[in-house]
Amino acid sequence: MNVLTDEINALVHGKNTVEVLTALADRFPGKIVFSTSFGIEDQVITHIIFSNDLPIKVFTLETGRLFPETYYVWNRTLEIYKKDIEAYFPDTHAVQQLISQKGPSSFYESVENRKECCRIRKIEPLQRALAGAECWITGIRAEQSDNRQGMAQVEWDQGNQLIKFHPIYDWSLEEVWDYAKAHHVPYNPLHDKGFPSIGCAPCTRAVREGEDFRAGRWWWEDTSKKECGLHAT
Repeated sequence: MNVLTDEINALVHGKNTVEVLTALADRFPGKIVFSTSFGIEDQVITHIIFSNDLPIKVFTLETGRLFPETYYVWNRTLEIYKKDIEAYFPDTHAVQQLISQKGPSSFYESVENRKECCRIRKIEPLQRALAGAECWITGIRAEQSDNRQGMAQVEWDQGNQLIKFHPIYDWSLEEVWDYAKAHHVPYNPLHDKGFPSIGCAPCTRAVREGEDFRAGRWWWEDTSKKECGLHAT
């Protein structure tokens, strides 16, 4: 915790989600961004931002390995809300070098290789997307994983030197879906096929009965607390 996180905690206390995002947009004019990967949580936040005309820049990381269904919901979101979503791509030279040296599927061979791919396709583009921002909004929820339960709704992101805020951090998955259905929020069809968490196509599978929320991400790895590095704690 630092002075700024204390200030933001006080600013958002007692407010609903729309009021919170409005207050943050006022506190960080022109320097507040929201990252979407088009999962149901992100779609709910996108709906709130766009339908309330909040001055928050929405962006996504176009890794080049997304599911066709993700492109579908991305396009539907543009059609419905008539708002911009800025795409950040990985550096072409870095991708070419990785694939030329290690092939297109090196991420299956080791955790180190997988993190290298994540760094090229996600982390470096994210750093460009966050350049100049002072507040980063995300769709993280506490119940998504044990690792995320250790986060706080308001955080100081040391690596990116900005405030990180999770507006639906305390929402249950049922609450997310209830909101989405009540407001006719477009969503990724993969959610109906057992995909609670959706990332790159080669690295995501459906979750089996009894598995946790993020079991379908990098399923071949035995390590716990699997993250790509976007939300390191």
